[in-house]
Amino acid sequence: MRRVLPLILGLGFGGCALAQQVRFQAPSARLAGVSITGLGLSGGSLDLKLDVFNPNSYTLRSTRLQVGIDLENTPFGTAAIDRPLELAPAAHSEVRVPLTFTWSGVGAGARAMLGKGSVDYGLTGRILVNTPLGERSVDLRTNGVVAIADLTR
Repeated sequence: MRRVLPLILGLGFGGCALAQQVRFQAPSARLAGVSITGLGLSGGSLDLKLDVFNPNSYTLRSTRLQVGIDLENTPFGTAAIDRPLELAPAAHSEVRVPLTFTWSGVGAGARAMLGKGSVDYGLTGRILVNTPLGERSVDLRTNGVVAIADLTR
């Protein structure tokens, strides 16, 4: 029994340490920039440059990311990627997401850019990630301001 007790205690403490290492924290995202990739009569397409932060001590692998963006409280468009992504541990990753839009959603954003040199945005969506604890679906929700300089890169 003397030999078994230290083994059981060691496994218990080791399990706690392992659980601390694989504790899941949700990633976050913010809009870091926008690149126009095409324009047409009914709308256009662009790439959203997202700054995605993985606060975990392990790599997250994502199989799907979907976001909707509002400019000046007006729906602008939705974007999704269905390709594998790797989010490095405790790091920011740049993720480019293609988005299509209609001209009706651009009005408020264009007025804001011309009037104040920036545009308020709201970003909502979901990211599906694989973790050591299994697959998780995480809500993404953030607001901010993007300057014209960020939109013209």
